[in-house]
Amino acid sequence: MAVNLSKNAISAILEGDVNSKPLLQVLDVRPIGPNLDRYRLLVSDSVATSQAMIATQLNDRVKSGVVRKGSVIQLIDYISSPVQNRKVIVILNLVTIIQECDIIGNPPLSLTGGSSAAGMTLANNVGVNPVRVGNAKVGAPSTSTNALNQRVPVQPPYQPPPSYKNHGPIVKNEAPARILPIAALNPYQGRWAIKARVTAKGDLRRYNNAKGDGKVFSFDLLDSDGGEIRVTCFNAVVDRFYDVVQVGKVYLISKGSLKPAQRNFNHLKNEWEIFLESTSTVDLCPDEDVSIPHQQFNFRPISEIQTAENNTILDIIGIVISVNPSVPILRKNGMETQRRIINLKDTSSRSIELTLWGDFCNREGQQLQELFDSGNFPVIAVKAAKVNDFSGKSVGTISSTQLFIDPDIPESHNLVEWFYGGGKDSAAVSISRDVMPLGGKNAIRKTVSQIKEEGLGRSEKPDWVTIRATISFIKSDTFCYTACPLMIGDRQCNKKVTKSGNTSWVCDRCNQEFERCDYRYLLQAQIQDHSGLTWVTAFQESGEEIIGCSAKELYSLKYDEEDEDKFASIIRGSLFVPFLFKLKIKEEIYGEEQRVKVTVVKADKIDYVAESKYLVNTLLKHRQR
Repeated sequence: MAVNLSKNAISAILEGDVNSKPLLQVLDVRPIGPNLDRYRLLVSDSVATSQAMIATQLNDRVKSGVVRKGSVIQLIDYISSPVQNRKVIVILNLVTIIQECDIIGNPPLSLTGGSSAAGMTLANNVGVNPVRVGNAKVGAPSTSTNALNQRVPVQPPYQPPPSYKNHGPIVKNEAPARILPIAALNPYQGRWAIKARVTAKGDLRRYNNAKGDGKVFSFDLLDSDGGEIRVTCFNAVVDRFYDVVQVGKVYLISKGSLKPAQRNFNHLKNEWEIFLESTSTVDLCPDEDVSIPHQQFNFRPISEIQTAENNTILDIIGIVISVNPSVPILRKNGMETQRRIINLKDTSSRSIELTLWGDFCNREGQQLQELFDSGNFPVIAVKAAKVNDFSGKSVGTISSTQLFIDPDIPESHNLVEWFYGGGKDSAAVSISRDVMPLGGKNAIRKTVSQIKEEGLGRSEKPDWVTIRATISFIKSDTFCYTACPLMIGDRQCNKKVTKSGNTSWVCDRCNQEFERCDYRYLLQAQIQDHSGLTWVTAFQESGEEIIGCSAKELYSLKYDEEDEDKFASIIRGSLFVPFLFKLKIKEEIYGEEQRVKVTVVKADKIDYVAESKYLVNTLLKHRQR
């Protein structure tokens, strides 16, 4: 395929013309530095070359080979930016016309040598692009010194700068900095400004280290090109900007410094972070800029979270299918907080637990509770949730998390349409707590008698089965245990605690005393179907599904209020109610005896529409045989 590059486009771009969409060829591709996830290119317009950097959102083009050495590309969005006293092209968007072809025209040879801190070290460290002069090349070693002397203009002798003594003050150039896209920011620029919307604002935090006491807060920005970056303020700068910055407003920000993003605290997809200083400016834009969205999401399906690494920060959206009450939790530092667990479901046929912490429980959590109790199934979008892999996969809120209930976005509308179009009645496998594997014996419904007849649970790995049955008996004297309420990371300790004196409890694992303990279900029950009965154990979440209230509420009813009639009524109300029990069956050793233990992973009340479909399909399969 014959193609003509845009001759003289490079010189025009470096002079500031960024209105055209030129065709250029990539002569070289190299990473910038050993640890930075960024790439530099050497691009040609067939007569001249220039260094270029691509925005990080284009990295996948290089990694996948769409942009490579020899590629012909069309620049869609770009700027000319000064880097270490010379101009380079910063490419924000491009289209690959030809993935690879021979060099077009007669451009200068590609540069050699390693990359500097900016990734822009030029041949012989002269700081200019090499330009052909006949057969010689200025800015690179050459044996044709006479030819160069004949063709290169002689530099005039050095003249000292003029003296301005007694001539009055020199007028400083205070022309406004050029507004750049967030994706084009780098630490090697001079003056810059960005126009962006505040999408999140962190709490004011105080700290103490070797340098003394201090305070800090951060906020996140989003511009019209979809670029995001975090801004951090310390100490005196906090006093200037904390009350000024408001979520949802658009600001013009300049005169900050860029440093590598701190990945322990910053989840945004930008390698840099802005630190505001005493000379920085944050000016509110009075006119609403509709080109800048109010929020940007990168949602992950629940099915993908099953393979996500622990502590990953991601966005998630789902239909709320259950809301648990908010409960007080004592953290390891002795401070009390609130926790509320809700369950989400999406089109990937998976469900997941979302744990709300602190103020989220009483703000958005209470709103979700009221919507759900009134018969609604709200959509919740979570910006910056943290993945946990303790006993299955779950997600939880952190300080920078944002929750959006029934957001007006396409993903929310699609979920609602799917849910009420049949998704509500479709089964969803939970990836939280004990994760039931796909396929295998879990795909086939079993009866109680088959547990013993088929020797389930006696192999090396546990068996996972689904059984339709009812509970015929519950041990009401030992239905729960006293548990440690302290937090280990993002999870509660839950180890059994013992009484210490008359007013406190002690946990051997945490080696700490506290005034109040938690109560967690440890139900011992018999389930039965038409084929027989068996003993099962139901822990906290499945216990709540069976009983219909928390273990703490049931304990208080029995021992604090001593209302035996109401307690007995609740227990009786749980008997002979049909459930679909998802069971984990595994042989364990108790003392010197081997026993098959059956654990209730989940207890779902019968959805008679879905159950009828299952029975009809089963009959049809038997008839076809």
